[in-house]
Amino acid sequence: MILIADSGSTKTEWRLVSNDNNSNETCITKGINPFYQDTAEILQSLQEEYTLNNRKPQFIFFYGAGCANQEKNKVVENALSAFFTSEHISINSDLVGAARSLCQTEEGIACILGTGSNSCHFDGEVITKNVSPLGFIIGDEGSGAVLGKRLMGDILKNQLSSPLVDLFFNTYKTDRAEILDHIYKKPFPNRYLAQYTKFISANVHNKELEDLVISSFKDFIQRNLLQYNNLPQLPIHFTGSIAFYFKVQLEKALATFKLTAGKISQSPMEGLIHYHLQQNMNHE
Repeated sequence: MILIADSGSTKTEWRLVSNDNNSNETCITKGINPFYQDTAEILQSLQEEYTLNNRKPQFIFFYGAGCANQEKNKVVENALSAFFTSEHISINSDLVGAARSLCQTEEGIACILGTGSNSCHFDGEVITKNVSPLGFIIGDEGSGAVLGKRLMGDILKNQLSSPLVDLFFNTYKTDRAEILDHIYKKPFPNRYLAQYTKFISANVHNKELEDLVISSFKDFIQRNLLQYNNLPQLPIHFTGSIAFYFKVQLEKALATFKLTAGKISQSPMEGLIHYHLQQNMNHE
């Protein structure tokens, strides 16, 4: 059995797959990020939320936001080792997961547009170039957190029409004080902000909101994608809920730079299952 985990800042999807893919079980837990959690906190989350019965997969492949270096990877590995009995645990960044899912073993540009954002050039085996996303405060253009941040800023600074502002407050029954408290005093402000992309999505037919989304995607392209060489000749693939649900706006933004999208998937999981089953077959 192979256990694959795709972990973003908001949630972690666990998929237990047999070597022939005849058995396929899933569970969802909260996001795991070693920049915000230590080993004990990750282990506690697993103990409380992990629901799959099999804790003895032959291989575990964990792809996660925040798994950016050996020190952070060890935080996650120690938690997984304490919870599972597998002897083979591989920890990689969510960006490696996106690249393997989207590109498989071919060259291309792989992008994540979810709660956070990221991108890379992948040569079919390894990431050869990455423009650092820098997080939602000074980077993460095009991400759910940044879309939420821009929405909150526009609402609280009276930059949107009154009917749209009224609709927001009628929908969420919140106020300025509560919003600022969540952003500046409570944990995971990126998750809090990203939740408001549901409001943007439900009302994206409103030109003000569609312009906000397209503008953020243009920032992502300008500040990230245009730094990769041979960009027009390479497929540009996307994964993540923001890319998936705002596909129309993403394609409009790309078109302004005379670029087109390749694959756009909601989650990298199906691509990762295909990748690892193929790798497993090749090594048999």
